[in-house]
Amino acid sequence: MDLPVVAGVDGSEESLRAVDRSADEAALRGAPLRLVYASLWERYEGSLIAQEVGRPVEEVIARDVMGAAERRAHQRRPGLVVTAAVLAEEPEVALVNESSLARLVVLGCRGRGGVAELLLGSVSLSVAAHAHCPVIVLRGRPEEPAAPGRVVLGVTEKGACPAAVRFAAEEAALRGVPLEAVRAWRRPAHTTAGHPPLSGAPAPAQEEATEALEEALQDLPDGLRAQRRTAEGPARDVLVDASRDAGLLVVGVRRRSGRFGPRLGRVAHGVLHHARCPVAVVPEPV
Repeated sequence: MDLPVVAGVDGSEESLRAVDRSADEAALRGAPLRLVYASLWERYEGSLIAQEVGRPVEEVIARDVMGAAERRAHQRRPGLVVTAAVLAEEPEVALVNESSLARLVVLGCRGRGGVAELLLGSVSLSVAAHAHCPVIVLRGRPEEPAAPGRVVLGVTEKGACPAAVRFAAEEAALRGVPLEAVRAWRRPAHTTAGHPPLSGAPAPAQEEATEALEEALQDLPDGLRAQRRTAEGPARDVLVDASRDAGLLVVGVRRRSGRFGPRLGRVAHGVLHHARCPVAVVPEPV
């Protein structure tokens, strides 16, 4: 079965960006595109309004939005196979379910009900935390064109998730751009930047970071341009800084069970809120 690229659509400007990006991603992979609009409209609309139009108003709007989204996808990528679904479900539940039979999910950073001051919409954050496949969240300002730059892979203290390394390598190869693996490191509390243990020598933590990068990238495909970079500082800040001129930032997540189910780690959560380019969250299979 040819798994589709899935895009969450709700009529917002952010979701239109998701339609464009998902169409590009599907075309790159030779995959079909599936557009999904999900809402529990019957929970919020009275029966009188629904009787007047024969269907809930939200459903009428949804089908209009989906028609426009389908036309937009076909105009952007002629010949692309596009299907659409309007579902009476909570958006995050529907999209997580869709992710179990998708190769990729693409989302705007906030939806139609988002507030400008919010860093990331709750639907995007929830889907990124629970999806069964990689999720691309379209961070960055809407007015800024998508950068054609390198793919950045974040390597944490626990090492790189193999699934994230594969995804980042595939994305770089598909786009014909370099892959840059970045690993943050911190000096021990008892040393200072001005007085390293041995003058001119790399700190042990920096050496460990360099070794971690080499280990993470040891199985890259031949011919892929790969760069390795270590930087001193908190991992979130280092990766956010790396995202400023990148085309895509990739982070792997190992699912952690919390009181309310699986959740993202601090680094993934932080870059989803602050990155300056699209972020791909790649789950490591259990």
